[in-house]
Order: sequence, then C-alpha cells, then structure tokens
Amino acid sequence: MGKSTGFLEYDRETSTAEAPLERIKHFHEFKTPLKLEEQQKQGARCMECGVPFCQYGDMLAGMASGCPLHNLVPETNDLVYRGNFKQAYLRLSKTHCFPEFTSRVCPALCEAACTCNVNGEPVSTKENERAIIETAYAEGWVQPEPPKVRTGKRVAIVGSGPSGLAAAMQLNRRGHEVTVYERHDRSGGLLRYGIPNMKLEKSVLDRRIHLMEEEGVKFVTGVDVGKDIKAEELTKNFDRVILACGASNPRDIKVPGRDAKNIFFAVDFLSKVTKSLLDSGEKEQVSKEVRSLAEGKHVLVIGGGDTGNDCVGTSIRLGAKSVTQLEMMPKPSETRTPSNPWPQWPRVLKTDYGQEEAIAVFGHDPRIYQTTVTEFIKDEKGAVKQAKIVSLKPVKDEKTGRMNMVPVEGTEKVIEVGLVLIAAGFLGSQAYVTEAFKVKVNGRTNVETAPESYESSVSGVFAAGDVHRGQSLVVWAIREGRMAAEAVDRSLMGYTNL
Repeated sequence: MGKSTGFLEYDRETSTAEAPLERIKHFHEFKTPLKLEEQQKQGARCMECGVPFCQYGDMLAGMASGCPLHNLVPETNDLVYRGNFKQAYLRLSKTHCFPEFTSRVCPALCEAACTCNVNGEPVSTKENERAIIETAYAEGWVQPEPPKVRTGKRVAIVGSGPSGLAAAMQLNRRGHEVTVYERHDRSGGLLRYGIPNMKLEKSVLDRRIHLMEEEGVKFVTGVDVGKDIKAEELTKNFDRVILACGASNPRDIKVPGRDAKNIFFAVDFLSKVTKSLLDSGEKEQVSKEVRSLAEGKHVLVIGGGDTGNDCVGTSIRLGAKSVTQLEMMPKPSETRTPSNPWPQWPRVLKTDYGQEEAIAVFGHDPRIYQTTVTEFIKDEKGAVKQAKIVSLKPVKDEKTGRMNMVPVEGTEKVIEVGLVLIAAGFLGSQAYVTEAFKVKVNGRTNVETAPESYESSVSGVFAAGDVHRGQSLVVWAIREGRMAAEAVDRSLMGYTNL
C-alpha cells in the first residue's frame, strides 16, 4: 500500500499549529491542515508492511495497540496517496461512523502501532483521515442515508455521546426507529461538553447531528432518564433500550477543606465554558461570570491526563494568573523503555497544547510530578485560597507486589490557589441510572454483561461506551456503539447485517 519507497522519500509532516501566544486569544481550532497534494505524500509513506498492526485494535500489555475500529488503514492511506479521496471515504465509512471526530481528538492508536514507528516516525494516518472526511463534506459526498424500509421496531438510546451516536446511526440506517435522550440542553454528550472547542469545534458536531436528524434519528434533549422520565416508560414503549450515558461519576479528592468554594470537577468547569460560548451565539465569547472563574487567579489542576491538559489551556484563555498541574505518578521517559516495546502503546512523555501554552505564557512547564494535595485552606468567605501539597515516592507493597505512591515526610509546602479543577478521572456509572433500570453493575460500577456481549442482566436493556467498559477514548466509545447496535439488531431481527 502507498508508494513502496515513500517512507524513504518523504518525511512525516503534519498540520501547522498557530503560535501559542496567538491561539490563546480565542477558543477555535488552531491547526491548519496540509494541502491535499502534500497530504497525498503522507499517504505515500505507508510502507506496505507484512502485518499492519495499525488496524489490529486490541489489548497488549493492558493498553490498546492499533485502531479499535479496525479501520482499513493501509487501504485508505493508499487511496489518499493516489488522490482517490471519494473511494477513500467510501472505504473508511465501512468501519467508521465519525472520522471527523476522531481525526481531531483521538490520540492516534493507529500511528503508535505503525511499523514506520519502529525506527522512525509513523504515517500521519490521523490527518489522512481528516483530509478524507473533510474533502468528502466539501465535495458533497456525505449525504443523508435514510433507510428505504422501516422495520417497525423502536429503540431508545440514553445518552448522545460518541457511543450513543454511533449506535443510533447504525440502527437507524438498518431501518429501526431510533430516539436518543440527552439530559443536557444540546446533543453530543462528551463531544459537546467534555471536549473544548480548541480540539473539536461544535459546528463539526452539529453538522453530523443535523445529518442524522435528516436520516430520521430523533433527538430529545433536556430529559434526564431516571429522573425526568422513568426507566419503565422506556422499556414499555420501546422494543430495546441502550444505555450509553457514560462513566460520569467523577473521582473526588477527599481532603480537609474540600468543601471550599471555587473547587470544581474538570468536566463541570469545561462544560460551563463551552455552554457560555454556545449561548453567546455569533459573539463566540464567554460571559463575564464564566471568565471570572479563572481570570487573575492562581489555578491548580489536579490530574495529568487529557482532561487536565484541557483545563490548563482553558484556564489560560480565561486569563489565569498562573497554572499549576499536579500529577501523582513519576515523570514518564522521553523515549520507550525496554519494558515498553513497539507495538505497545508508548508510555512516554507527551507535552500537549495546554502545556505548550503554559510554557509560552509563564515560561515553564505547569506539571509537577509525584505530588498530591493534602489540604485546601479557605479564606474568610469560605473560598479556597491555598493548597497544601506534598511530594510522593513509589513504595512496593510487600503483600501485593504493587507500587504505591506514598508521601515523603518533610516535603509539605503551601501554594496560593484561587481555583481548583479536579481532573482525576471517573469511577464509573451514576447510580440513579443503573438503579432505575435495575441492571447489575460490576466492582467498578460499569454495567455488567456477559463476555463479548452488550446485553445487561435485564432482558432488552443493552449498554455501550464508558458506562459499559469504563472511562476510555472516543474511538473505543464509537466501537462500543457499533457493536451494541449489532447486538440489538440481532436480538430484534434474529440476524444482523450491520
């Protein structure tokens, strides 16, 4: 696939990013894609390897290697190289519902497993996919595909994040009548309110949702299933129900002073900012109230993952006086270690856009490794004003053999803080939903199903996405939605062609 000597002739090139000090002035996407002719050269770099791990999409050493959707990566790269973007779009559509989302927010599991990555730089598969889907939209190839025949079967989907949307698209095109319930005021779930505009413009999301509406999918917003509407009503009025409501139970930091004002969970904070931008309409600016959350304040972000990075970038755009990001674990190696060989996911240091912006604005990386909070200190009005932090060190548990991070005596210190954002991940599903449907959950509170199955302990009720597998990536959520749709279709029809 590609040009047999392409990986030798062409260097890896990716989209150009607006300079950090410029892009922090707005909340828009800030990368300019390559011209299509240049993107074709990137497709040429696909090296016709014997075993394309890029499309393997399964677990190695506890982490995914390759694309979970099993996208036909070498084939689409080859079609990009040859300039046949329409065929590339048709080929990509066989396995992928929403390449416009993953080509912006996915960490590119395909590229990490690319054979070119063994001794060089991987093929820019993620940006090749973006070129494919955006060209398809621009050329009018992406059109509504309503089913020619309806089955008369009705399916309710709780949650309109990536897994819910993927299941809805598949089941609707199969001919079933699909209604998607979303508790927020707008559809999109995590894609809408959990991912900032800088990574995913909401117009990209709206474009796809409007297309799905034209195909016949019904979206009901502002309805919280389990509170505003009873589970029994859905199970009675629909032939099948899919729970795709995410792992939205955030992990808290339980230390003295946690009840202080101006301490937020990361997603709540990011949601406030995104909603303010959306509510402002064409102004595309946040309200004074939202800006005041971080403006002129010392911001403390607890958590070193993607959401923590999003909090760093968002706080800077709101005018934070400083940003500090705490990470409990040791600083990763800058290169692969012998215990982390290709094609495993590379556990290496990554400096993302938010950290880049913090370095440009404040002159240093905001991350402090092997550190945690032990106490929040309030001012006279009950708002957080300081945080006590302490260094950590890894200590092996003699009973379990696991490494635990324990405080280092004498390393405690106090830092000034005006806003705290907790980005420590999620613990699993929210109890009011699972209890409303009376489905069994496992030890991590994810909806329990039989191995390789998506049907819960309650007949006719299925689960997909983070509520099923736990907190994960958008690409995994899309795969879960597709697989759950296949399971639902088989249960309704006795067979499936999804």
